[in-house]
Amino acid sequence: MIFGHISNPNPCSLPPPLEQALALLRETDFSRLDPGMVEVNGKKLYMQILDLTTKPVTENLPEVHRRYIDIQFLVSGDERIGIAPDNGTNPVSESLLAERDIIFYQSAENESFIHMTPGNYAIFFPQDVHRPGCINQHSCNIRKVVVKVDVSTIN
Repeated sequence: MIFGHISNPNPCSLPPPLEQALALLRETDFSRLDPGMVEVNGKKLYMQILDLTTKPVTENLPEVHRRYIDIQFLVSGDERIGIAPDNGTNPVSESLLAERDIIFYQSAENESFIHMTPGNYAIFFPQDVHRPGCINQHSCNIRKVVVKVDVSTIN
């Protein structure tokens, strides 16, 4: 996992698809776009613009992806995201790998939380369990962008 703020330079040299995704996040005015999917490079790199309301941790299941890297970027609002390594012992709630590239876990062992404020991004790799959309102090409306980067594009 990589955590940062979009106004800061990239912390190190990243693979070109991740650099491209962060550049898109820096250059796009997401307040002018409607919620939905925006294809950048077909299914190899695309964005989901989401308007959500944060929920209690107990109402959001931890998740993991195998085919895509998630870059979660907070445009507005305030959220916490649970994070944990996928150690192979988390009990599966539902596996939708074939349909949606997602496994939901009932819980995540050794979970901790990061606080997302506007401009923060977190890059989650296939070994990173994450539980997005959690209340920080009070439930609030958020706008976030999730950039999906196909792991096969990373060399």
